Amino acid sequence: MGKNTNKKSIFSQTGNQLVVLLLKAAARLPFAVLYGISDVLYLLLKTLIKYRSKVITENLRFAFPEKSEEEIRRLRNCFYRYFCDVTLESIKLYSLSVGELEKRLKFSGVEDLNKRAIQNNGAILLAFHYGNWEWSSALQLKLDCKLLMVYNKMRDNQYMDAFLLQSREKCGGEAVQMGRAAKVAFRYVAENIPVVLGLIADQSALESSQYWVRFLNREASFFSGPVKIAQKTNHPVFFQYAKRLGRGRYEYCYELIAEEPAKIESGEILLRYIEKMEEVIKNEPEYYLWSHKRWKHKRPEGTALIQ
Repeated sequence: MGKNTNKKSIFSQTGNQLVVLLLKAAARLPFAVLYGISDVLYLLLKTLIKYRSKVITENLRFAFPEKSEEEIRRLRNCFYRYFCDVTLESIKLYSLSVGELEKRLKFSGVEDLNKRAIQNNGAILLAFHYGNWEWSSALQLKLDCKLLMVYNKMRDNQYMDAFLLQSREKCGGEAVQMGRAAKVAFRYVAENIPVVLGLIADQSALESSQYWVRFLNREASFFSGPVKIAQKTNHPVFFQYAKRLGRGRYEYCYELIAEEPAKIESGEILLRYIEKMEEVIKNEPEYYLWSHKRWKHKRPEGTALIQ
């Protein structure tokens, strides 16, 4: 039994290494070639693979009950097309030079974010799975303080984890594991070093979460960590979203949603964040991650819904 387990582990590690080698090779392809591959992948996803088609369709139906089945189908296809693009763009990040990446991006509202982070010894940045969230690590190039990027470590695939970390940290930001985010942030605060703590806060939390809110017409759980950190540090809370300007070109926008979070109820901060997300998603729905099983949990009895 032990020998078989070791063999499986060796094969798994070898497979993971080969996949990462292929990704590194793909990352060096020109954008024109990558987008050609994306077009082929889109046709495969739409017609043959039908990747998470049921999940995507259900999520879209709940989010847009006023839309016809034909409109839902079109939205699903638009999502598939963009999903292929953003996947290959995320791989491309590994080989992109900082200079080339910067030429492809614009930033709006970053001056206010930077100023308030310096004045308050830090800021909290709430992002979500919309547009190309991986390239937003370039925000560090526009800041006069440290960008901390919270992420989930891939414990069962160290090679992929290292590949992603190298891409995310290439602009100088620091990737921090989710379980260590608060500890690292508080350490910087104690040392009077201004930081912007960036979190993709629309991850699906456990059923036991005390934060349940209606999001896109369905009850959804949210992690309490981002709000608790904001209230404890009293760092201003900003919202980040991306505007797609074209293939491989984005504008990242930053808006203040809570100037003094310690003076605001935690539920109110969360509701402001959700309101902003819904506003952006409903404007251009195809750029949200509809394949994410965001609503897989059910609110337990006795847990109140924040309204």
